[in-house]
Amino acid sequence: MTSIFERRLIVVTGKGGTGKTTLSASLALAAAERGLRVAVAETGRDGAMARLFGDPQPAGYPGREVRPGLHVLHLDPFEALAEYLDLELPLPGLSRRLLANRSFRSWLEAVPGWRELITLGKLWHLEQQEDQGRPRFDCIVVDAPATGHGLTFLDVPRVVVSAVRSGPLRRRAAAVEALVLDPARTVILPVTLAEELPVSETLELVDRLVRERGVSVDRVVVNALEPQPAIDLSELAARLEALPAELAGAPSPHGIAACARHLKQRTDRQQEQLKRLREDLDLPLVCLPRLAGGVSGLDDLRQLTIHLLPGIDA
Repeated sequence: MTSIFERRLIVVTGKGGTGKTTLSASLALAAAERGLRVAVAETGRDGAMARLFGDPQPAGYPGREVRPGLHVLHLDPFEALAEYLDLELPLPGLSRRLLANRSFRSWLEAVPGWRELITLGKLWHLEQQEDQGRPRFDCIVVDAPATGHGLTFLDVPRVVVSAVRSGPLRRRAAAVEALVLDPARTVILPVTLAEELPVSETLELVDRLVRERGVSVDRVVVNALEPQPAIDLSELAARLEALPAELAGAPSPHGIAACARHLKQRTDRQQEQLKRLREDLDLPLVCLPRLAGGVSGLDDLRQLTIHLLPGIDA
């Protein structure tokens, strides 16, 4: 296992609600603060990523630099398609007129896989860009679609290459597929919670990515772990319940005991799921703590990177 920042493209995926956007932002910030030129691309709702870096305005498709060396952009498939068509069609402005046509957009919405292919094509284009003889971006972090859509997202180039015999579409798809499958340039970084359903989806995701797609997965991030208590919570709960139900000027001991038992059950379940991941994956796990106040800005992102860096820089 090598440092994740040795790859040009880091694709963060996992079940919805596991913290993909937060992890993508933490990775991008860590890379930028060590002097790399970084692009972080969101594929979901525009604006969430920029706000994590203290910028209230959505980054939009062209994107912008929100911190020194850190560029945020929103991968809008319609904008990416217009940009691609402008490169391929001889008539300037034709792509915009096509995409402004309601019937054409409705037809596009019914075509499976085009969003994923054109979005990956834009990522390939970003990876190829140069600035004064060196790559424009040393590292591109992608906040990819959730697990199910993420598999389709990564598989579309292979489908196109196998279905289209020749022409510019096949050449573009082949170049994108080569990027996705190149372990020296691309790594897939699954993120999960230590809960039964996210862990099950992660196990299936990693198996299918490696066995069916042949892409590189060399570690898994487990997010929002409860810290292991320094005391025996079962013993604490028992002692609290032995106290009178009401103590003058103090919270109810029985209420505190119930909280202790709940925390004990939660940490036990998380440890069971961590054991399951270790046994079934045979991959290193990068464990991140749950932040009591959530993640809302740069200070919280930096707090996460303290725990993230040892696992991604190894």
